[in-house]
Amino acid sequence: MIDNTREALASDPVGKSMLDAQAFKMIAEIAHREAGLAISPNKAAMVHTRVARRLRALRMNSYAEYCALIDSPAGKEERRALISILTTNVSSFFRESHHFDRMRDEVIPNLMTKARSGRPVRIWSAGCSNGQEPYSIAIALLEDPRFQTALDIKILATDINPDVLEFARIGVYDSSMVSGLSPGRRKRFLAESNDGSAGAWRVKEPARNLISFRQLNLLDTWPMKGKFDVIFCRNVVIYFDQATQRKLWQRFGRIMVDGAWLFLGHSERISEDDLDILSPVGMTTYRLCAQPGRNHTRERMKSGSSR
Repeated sequence: MIDNTREALASDPVGKSMLDAQAFKMIAEIAHREAGLAISPNKAAMVHTRVARRLRALRMNSYAEYCALIDSPAGKEERRALISILTTNVSSFFRESHHFDRMRDEVIPNLMTKARSGRPVRIWSAGCSNGQEPYSIAIALLEDPRFQTALDIKILATDINPDVLEFARIGVYDSSMVSGLSPGRRKRFLAESNDGSAGAWRVKEPARNLISFRQLNLLDTWPMKGKFDVIFCRNVVIYFDQATQRKLWQRFGRIMVDGAWLFLGHSERISEDDLDILSPVGMTTYRLCAQPGRNHTRERMKSGSSR
């Protein structure tokens, strides 16, 4: 998600050029077109500071020159770099623990029943950042006493940023990044890294083996053919505009099994107008409506009933 920290716009970091309104508008338009990011004008200072780093790295003299690059066919890789610098990847193991409590108590028992009957179970961590979320999901599955390696259970972890995705795939974290794990979980599911890094921990094979990491822009075509039982899409859509969000909810609905679960970030909500697809069942927790196309919240209000 875009970092909402106000970054000071002091002296020009490039030394030769300031981010004018025209350059900001082009950068914002490209970020929206490429990744659905909605960057408001009050983020101009942040954009200025971060894009200035790219100008230095590319030895460019002006934002106009940079905009010409990212708006050209030759700028594909730099557009990807732009999205990476405009987004931040803050996460932790078992972040927003109430979601994992729900997984343990309600979701995973049903998933195990499904898997033990011979049917596949699929979970998607959309916007997996540095990997702590999908690894937390894997740990939660492994902790269930009915889990067996022979079961057809897989986690897909995707992110638009290839750098954080590679970090996630490696699965080595320093001590500050594993603070969300209890000593018992750390001992069971992580091992001290043997790469010479002091205080580094590597996720063990049982959790790693459940996860496939893939680069994916949520606005692009999705290559997945099957449907998902659970989707985590947390702290990803908060800076998408409503139209982009609505398209995403619709696309999620089409690849979710009946009654599938969707977990969003703490500041994210599905608007009432979109509850014909996904119905709220708890804090930032939704399920695919039994009969998509009907707004169940409105129907309950009309009937005077409550959950």
